Amino acid sequence: MDCIFCKIIRGEIPGYVLYEDDNLMAILDISQSTKGHTLILSKAHIPNLYGLDSEQAAAIFAKVPLIANAIKQAFHPIGLNMLVNVDQPLQSVFHFHIHLIPRYADDTIVMTFENNFGKIKQETFQEIASRIKHYL
Repeated sequence: MDCIFCKIIRGEIPGYVLYEDDNLMAILDISQSTKGHTLILSKAHIPNLYGLDSEQAAAIFAKVPLIANAIKQAFHPIGLNMLVNVDQPLQSVFHFHIHLIPRYADDTIVMTFENNFGKIKQETFQEIASRIKHYL
């Protein structure tokens, strides 16, 4: 398989491994958007979040606090973003992974979300909720 994360997991190319168990590997992101930027990789080649079953998700997400707290102890960030890109527009490696991005007062990361508070009608919320709940 030509997946870069699979190659790291198999040891075919180097990675800065922080943690590993039967289900996941945590490595430093080579971009280091901020100091300590870490990727948590599923050991199974699953393209993205949509492909995880509940057992895989439980095993992977159960270790997120452990790894996040290690980053917190090591670098004392003011906060941390946990990010999972799924398909378009931002997923660039189609192998499930979680970004843990420590945040610092002087970092240059910008994340913006439009605030629609008070702009959306109750009926619209009800329709949105109904459509999602239909598939649960």
